Amino acid sequence: MTPQTGTATAVQPVKTSAVTTPNESQRLVDRMEKVYDAIARRAFEIFDSNGGGNGHDVSNWLQAESELLHPLHLEITESEDALNVKAEMPGFAAKEIDIQVEGNRLTISGKHESTEQSTKGKTIYSERCSQEVFRSVELPSDVDGSKVNATLKDGILTIELPKAQPATTLRVEAKTAS
Repeated sequence: MTPQTGTATAVQPVKTSAVTTPNESQRLVDRMEKVYDAIARRAFEIFDSNGGGNGHDVSNWLQAESELLHPLHLEITESEDALNVKAEMPGFAAKEIDIQVEGNRLTISGKHESTEQSTKGKTIYSERCSQEVFRSVELPSDVDGSKVNATLKDGILTIELPKAQPATTLRVEAKTAS
């Protein structure tokens, strides 16, 4: 969609944690374990409700994962000096998104707090998308964490990740002490 003349589009800066501390890394691991445990519990519920028959482990797991996590569609492009990431995050506000960069790993997570809308009449059918995202990807190169920039506009999260400069080798000549 292209904006019409006279309409303004909001761009929200997103909180990022470009260089993670040990505590943030531990929080990430804890978060991953919680997501994994929630999926495992739901997969077992599906397994149990289907009579406990073997042979559907993967399909039960994938069904549980799709129920609990919103699919995060990513596009990563690379230029000579930066990596650019675009992620579809419809319905999320910038304050609900957490981005962490550590070395060459990018992690995007978020939880959308929904407000139930009361509808008049009897609900015949209802389908909702999960309101939680979690995606961790390995990037093709290290990035400079101090220069990471992220914005959210029209449900698209754009992250600019400048590449880290490769370490240079310096030759230092020793001098004789007097």
